Amino acid sequence: MQVYGDLQSGNCLKVKYIADALGVPYEWRDVPSGTGATTTSEFLALNPAAQVPVIVLDDGRVLAQSNAILRYLARDSRFLPADAFAAAKVDEWLFWEQYSHEPYVAVARAHVVYKGHTIESRDANLVARAEKALDRLEQALSGSDFLTGPALTIADIALLAYTRLSPQGGFDLTGRPAIRRWIAACEQELGLPALAAVN
Repeated sequence: MQVYGDLQSGNCLKVKYIADALGVPYEWRDVPSGTGATTTSEFLALNPAAQVPVIVLDDGRVLAQSNAILRYLARDSRFLPADAFAAAKVDEWLFWEQYSHEPYVAVARAHVVYKGHTIESRDANLVARAEKALDRLEQALSGSDFLTGPALTIADIALLAYTRLSPQGGFDLTGRPAIRRWIAACEQELGLPALAAVN
């Protein structure tokens, strides 16, 4: 399998996290964001949406969209429940992540990390929406080890990537103990370095 992505991108890190956790062999093809690499004719032949991540399976089939890739790679594994309702609860978080978390937390971070702007110059409305999303996560994790219960699923992997990197975008997690506990638990299960080593 080939994975086209940018290791600064949380959406791409999701794919790396699940592939590594499952021991899926892959070749990483670096596609740096903001360089025009996703608009070449070669890349657009893989994904006309000009976005990473993209995976190319050994038989040549192509799949894009980080959470679709997560679902595909996690099938028949401990990271995606077999029970239909439990799997739908995972999907509930996957859809929320792309609609209510990533557009705010990730975009505010990109303002700082990719564009080189100051934390103070971030859009106030964007920051408020991101803080609201982080508050929602804190609330959900206050009574549960992981997002859908006692076991880590791709719901956690999907939300871990940008939440874990959110301090790079100026978000303070010190007042969110449930999120910090959850990040540490996810890191331990996935074999990732501690948050402090990332930010």
